Amino acid sequence: MAKADFARFATSAWSVEALRTLRLDGTNQSVIIGEAEAGPMSPDLDVWDSWPLADPSGAPIEWRGGELWFALAVDRSDDPETRHHLARIHHFHRLGDRFEHLDQTLSREFAPGARQWSGSARYEKGIVTLFFTAAGQKGDVSLSYQQRIFVTEASLTEGTIFSEWSTPVEIIEADGEIYRPADQNEGEPGKIKAFRDPSHFRDQDGKNYVLFTGSSASNPSAHDGVIGIAAQQNEGDYHLLPPLIEATGVNNELERPHIVEHAGALYLFWSTQRGVFAPGIEAPTGLYGATAPSLAGPWRLLNGHGLVVANPAERPTQAYSWWVLPDLRVASFVDYWGPEDPSVPEGESRRARFGGTFAPFIRIALDGARSTVVTG
Repeated sequence: MAKADFARFATSAWSVEALRTLRLDGTNQSVIIGEAEAGPMSPDLDVWDSWPLADPSGAPIEWRGGELWFALAVDRSDDPETRHHLARIHHFHRLGDRFEHLDQTLSREFAPGARQWSGSARYEKGIVTLFFTAAGQKGDVSLSYQQRIFVTEASLTEGTIFSEWSTPVEIIEADGEIYRPADQNEGEPGKIKAFRDPSHFRDQDGKNYVLFTGSSASNPSAHDGVIGIAAQQNEGDYHLLPPLIEATGVNNELERPHIVEHAGALYLFWSTQRGVFAPGIEAPTGLYGATAPSLAGPWRLLNGHGLVVANPAERPTQAYSWWVLPDLRVASFVDYWGPEDPSVPEGESRRARFGGTFAPFIRIALDGARSTVVTG
């Protein structure tokens, strides 16, 4: 693997001090999702992390009068939390505000790993490039949390949608020096280490990059989340660069990072949950972000603390896994949208409270290092 050009990129810190300035108000809270909007898009599937088939700028391409989207999905079960252990990438046709399920994207026999986690998809010159996370090892007899980053390609077709996918290639590996390998054989969501969620970004110079959710190898701890980046040196050859953001002592998981270019600046976004902040930090589940003039940084936290969109205070877990599009529309999924009932054991109420469907899109506005949730 090629050596990184360390001099060009500077890592910015997400600090406890910055988060102490965070206050929830009308500029950073989304509206409450109602029961009608939280209903499943399919009676058979739970759907969560989603991303569009996009051009190199990140904008969804037009496809059959709408858009083509990918998302993680599983058969609906009594306990929504088991979905992470069975996740597969599926594809959907978005027409207006409606999503129609089309099919599972990669077959169980074809894809590496025991299951698939999030990624991104680029469309260029007739070719779909799918970046994704392979979790676990194929044939595992017990659940494991190993994570590896792969890419596969196919053409769009008129009939079957995709031609035969190319053999998946592992494009980057944790080096144990900058990024910790995610190779745990046991754990639980929120506490495992990360090397996942690849998202493609093409810079103005035409160079391709992949961002990912990582964990620090140089400063490991219980809360050592980073947003990693790798650069494509030549066709198919990526090399690791220092993280864009590090959250040592602050947060364990900076999930699904992605970059949007807007008004001559770059905006980096990620999602995280209230339960993965370090003890003593009170911050909501939400979409967070930073801005910089270029990939080299320095990255400034939006609004001084990073928070862009939080769930409403009355529904702190109603949505998750936000994805910002270049026109500043924001996709997510309906998580535990219903109010908690302390009289019922949490495990027994999950199915009734879990949405498992695409959330209504929201919109944000950006002005320099300030962001605002657009309402009305």
